[in-house]
Amino acid sequence: MIDLIIFDCDGVLIDSEVLSADAIIEELAKVGIEIDRDYVRENFLGRSWPTVAATIRREHAVPLPEDFEQRYRNILLERFTTDLRPTEGVSDMLSSLDIPFCVATSSSPTRVQRSLTMTGLSGFFEGRVFTASQVERGKPAPDLFLLAAKTLGADPARTLVIEDSLPGLQAAQAAGMRMLAYCGGAHMAGRPPAAGFDLRAFDKWTDFPHLITEIKERGEVQ
Repeated sequence: MIDLIIFDCDGVLIDSEVLSADAIIEELAKVGIEIDRDYVRENFLGRSWPTVAATIRREHAVPLPEDFEQRYRNILLERFTTDLRPTEGVSDMLSSLDIPFCVATSSSPTRVQRSLTMTGLSGFFEGRVFTASQVERGKPAPDLFLLAAKTLGADPARTLVIEDSLPGLQAAQAAGMRMLAYCGGAHMAGRPPAAGFDLRAFDKWTDFPHLITEIKERGEVQ
């Protein structure tokens, strides 16, 4: 029933979204743009940097300094170095997984590699990391997920995507893939999965094997 599992990275494999949100909130405040975590969650979560920058320019009409992205990435790397952790239980889950899997993320190649290395997860994904830089259209377009499935020889209809963001779920739906919403990251605490999707959500990796068994036995995730 399942040929491939595609994991998002930020907020799914690594508990990074609160760190990312706080870093961009602080950097934007320096150029006169005031936002909060809810704004970041609704407008930036799951999107690539070019899309985030375009949203800032469009909605706030404030030109970003040429070095803004680099400043943001530098402060985020500092926080990742001291505070980044894998989501609870993900290492044990990946160690026991008997279905081929990969990661497909809107993060840059450099950032995702550093993130996986810092959290001790890089060994699970050697040669199976896909980023938005490899496709013309990032999430919510299906291109990235379809690239991953094609590269690894998987049928999209027999591919399962694990996502935490609305753009990611939209991308999975557009790709014709099954999906589950992971809500175990700190940024999702007490919040339901993305609105508009009637799908199974879970917040503990210890529950994941049982969900996989259900999908195999019943051929569905709802």
